[in-house]
Amino acid sequence: MAQQTALADTSAEDAAKPDSGVVRDALGVGVAVGLSGFAFGVTSAGSGLGLLQTCALSLLVFTGASQFALVGALAAGGSPFTAAAGAFFLGVRNAFYGLRLSQVLAVPRAVRPFAAQWVIDETTAVTLAQPTRRAARIGFTVTGLSLYLLWNLTTLLGALGAKAIGDTDAWGLDAAGPAVFLALLAPMLKTRTERAVAGLAVLLGLGLLPVLPAGVPVLVAALAAPVALFAEGRRIGRTRRTAPDAAEEDR
Repeated sequence: MAQQTALADTSAEDAAKPDSGVVRDALGVGVAVGLSGFAFGVTSAGSGLGLLQTCALSLLVFTGASQFALVGALAAGGSPFTAAAGAFFLGVRNAFYGLRLSQVLAVPRAVRPFAAQWVIDETTAVTLAQPTRRAARIGFTVTGLSLYLLWNLTTLLGALGAKAIGDTDAWGLDAAGPAVFLALLAPMLKTRTERAVAGLAVLLGLGLLPVLPAGVPVLVAALAAPVALFAEGRRIGRTRRTAPDAAEEDR
């Protein structure tokens, strides 16, 4: 009931968060992240993918972390199957975003297949930051539209300009996508369990880079979530078992 009240379109809340403010914030995210599509276009072309393949990835996949993971694994000599598997596992998180956003946005059923294409980190962050359903819908739409258009445009420009840039490794453009992803992820790690999952995933991913084929470390890093959750469950269980004993001693 409280969640429904929080999402209600009341005039008082709308006045506190005007539509122009939502549009401004959404455009800021869309433009800032959309420009990194240029780095993806350059990196993709440098990994050996053609212009049409590069543009198709941005048009159809449209999730930066997965796209960079795919072309990064290919550029490092990984097999297409391993690269695709890593990209897939990174993209699975968007399905969980969709479950939450479907409640917040409550869009008509006919629109959901089209809205699903824009369910990514950036649109989720902007949408969930809004106080009302109207503001959430505006934030989602403006962020998704501006980011989709700009990301695909800059992907095309990056792929076309890859030859003029030369050695893409020397520019370090392949780090732009992961850097943006980490900048968005870091503020969301609020609990100890979330930080433990992130830290363990980093250790697994970086530690296994020298010993496993390209693209495989990111798959193994996914094991950080169940391991950290299992450890947290054990800790909570021990706490609950010791609590009654402590209460008996106090008596």
